[in-house]
Amino acid sequence: MNIYDVVIVGAGPVGLATALGLRQRGIENILVVDQTRAFRRVGQVVDLLPNGLKAVKYIDSNAYEAVKKIYFSLQKQPSKPSSVWVYKDLQGNNVHSTSLSFDYWFEKYGEGRVSVAWYDLQTALRQLLPENIVVINNRCIDIQEEDNCVRINCVSDATVNINPYAYWEEGNLEAPSQQFKTQSFRAKLVVAADGINSTVRKVIYKNISDSALGEPEYSGFAAVFCSEITEISNQLKTQIEEKYLNEGFISTIGNHAVTEQPRLMLFRRDDSIGYILHSALPLKVLENKSGTSLVEITSQEVEKVGFPLELKQLVNLSPAVKMQQRPYYIHHATNSTWSKGRTVLVGDAAHGMPPFMAQGANQGFEDALAITTQITNIAQNNNWDNIQAITQCFQTYEKYRRPFMEYIQHATLTRFPLSSEKLSQEYSQKVYSRNLDSTTGVML
Repeated sequence: MNIYDVVIVGAGPVGLATALGLRQRGIENILVVDQTRAFRRVGQVVDLLPNGLKAVKYIDSNAYEAVKKIYFSLQKQPSKPSSVWVYKDLQGNNVHSTSLSFDYWFEKYGEGRVSVAWYDLQTALRQLLPENIVVINNRCIDIQEEDNCVRINCVSDATVNINPYAYWEEGNLEAPSQQFKTQSFRAKLVVAADGINSTVRKVIYKNISDSALGEPEYSGFAAVFCSEITEISNQLKTQIEEKYLNEGFISTIGNHAVTEQPRLMLFRRDDSIGYILHSALPLKVLENKSGTSLVEITSQEVEKVGFPLELKQLVNLSPAVKMQQRPYYIHHATNSTWSKGRTVLVGDAAHGMPPFMAQGANQGFEDALAITTQITNIAQNNNWDNIQAITQCFQTYEKYRRPFMEYIQHATLTRFPLSSEKLSQEYSQKVYSRNLDSTTGVML
């Protein structure tokens, strides 16, 4: 059987960016495997902030240009994205606002900010790779260390297709055929970019004293989402737009000084209004809930906190068929190792978290940059069979990335940067103004 230099588990943006980075550095004997049976238009909008865009540019300048092309093509459309994201209190007063202009962020931090759909981002990166490098319909179920490589065992056309930890899924998914095929791949190194519910991470943690660390932990927060509400009276629609969407078509309403209190993100789409409620909901409250039950949960949350009447009325108009929910999981950066032997974790597999500070994908791209640099060191020194050298490279990656991820996760769960202008500025400088340290591949 062919032994690849690197097999990447997971064909999301982070896994694909890792593949692009390796190829740019001359490592072409690679493979990306993913469980999906077809690339579908799933996922929400991803905000790539200066640190994430810098990482993409360092990984592969062609990927950077492709991502920017998607964003600027949207700007030319008649209904172009909003130029500002406003945070308001419960009375509709502005607390602070964030510019969404590429140029504003570029002037301030040396790189811009772009918003792209998760699927469009995945597609743009995938199209930069040769087709034969990305192999779908292979769900990793186990990895096993062998004498000079790792065997990645996969199953095709598995019945469990929908990942409850992943991005929003669209309905009407093709039913699996119940026909199974197993196959294995071998690699000198494995990069696990298989998300918050990482199979590879579970294998790495299986034989440690606390194997439960391999499972993601419920963060305590969840989202309830209504994609669009069209049956709104002109009077109510005008009230909401004038009070909450008067500066753009996206705003977040809530008591931003209190982490646990719900926040309602409003967005306008053509003639409809949608929302995402972020709230500290017990997991058991959401289990098996859909449709009308989710409308009731949202209504109770906005009532409990004292949201204004017009927002309560909007929630009560939510069509049951448009309701979805997503619990947010976390894998704390302070947990056990991110690597074992020839296998290393990146992105959400290493440190998944809620999206409140928009750093999930951005930190994943920073991981991809760092790990491609370390694997390049292994290749250049022909250390593919030197376990000590491999371990040292993975430890260097983790040494520099873990402390920063601890900081990012703390900011995400507490949202302390939003509590004051001073903390917001300190956070922004610390996160967005860093640049590449070429020795380690880490942004410092």
